[in-house]
Amino acid sequence: MIRATERPGTDAADAAESRSDTVSALERGISVLRCFSQEHPALGYADIARMTGIPRPTVNRLVATLHATGMLKPALAADRFTLGPAVLTLARVFLASLDVRAVARPKMQAMAEAVGASVYLAVRDGMEMVLIEACRPRSSMLSPRLDVGSRAPMPNSALGRAYLSALDDTRRNQLVDSLRLLRGPEWDHVGPGMERAIDEARRLGYCLSLGEFHHEINSVSVPLVGPGEEIMALNCGGAAYVFTEERLRQEFAPRLRSIAQDIARDIGGHVPLPRP
Repeated sequence: MIRATERPGTDAADAAESRSDTVSALERGISVLRCFSQEHPALGYADIARMTGIPRPTVNRLVATLHATGMLKPALAADRFTLGPAVLTLARVFLASLDVRAVARPKMQAMAEAVGASVYLAVRDGMEMVLIEACRPRSSMLSPRLDVGSRAPMPNSALGRAYLSALDDTRRNQLVDSLRLLRGPEWDHVGPGMERAIDEARRLGYCLSLGEFHHEINSVSVPLVGPGEEIMALNCGGAAYVFTEERLRQEFAPRLRSIAQDIARDIGGHVPLPRP
């Protein structure tokens, strides 16, 4: 399951509030929306206050405003809320604007059918990656582990590592510093593996996550840069006993890079070249 790290944008909100060109109330409202996830679809006032660090009276006012605008709606349980239909409307507009999805989908679906595994496309959202397309083999009898809108942590997912590898040194170092602060003591566990994977991605054009995001799940990702220099990541993987490290390197990485290059060619983007 995706972890709803006690993140939901608090660091980003604090940083934004320190800038004179932002509206702190809006930042706080967005941080409330970020609290909701697959693991926590319904939250109460106390939950939101704890996850964001925003005082309870302010949380009450923010929730009331978001409820009035359709961004939140009451849950079945008393004094709890879920995301409202207005969020879905915005999401549809966002997804419809991503022409890369229309280009990528048939290529991703073809690979999913050929290798019998799910293939994902993701972009960065704050300190995580969010899936904007998910293709899985039609013959699969397994319930999808991830779907459009699912989130993955940047340091220990192959998607996040591929994204980081495509950044220039300055932006990557800044983002890694933010991730280090966000993760706190946990960084000693996830940081070294992330650094190795980024180095490998820059040398080989792909990177792996071997049971580091989901236990017993291995995956490979490659970065993809759009025409406006927006960075995305393609991913493929599955059960570790099937998707061994050797197979990911020998079979799946070259195939994933090939479809990334096809997509990049069609949208006017590029795939970063490996640097020995």
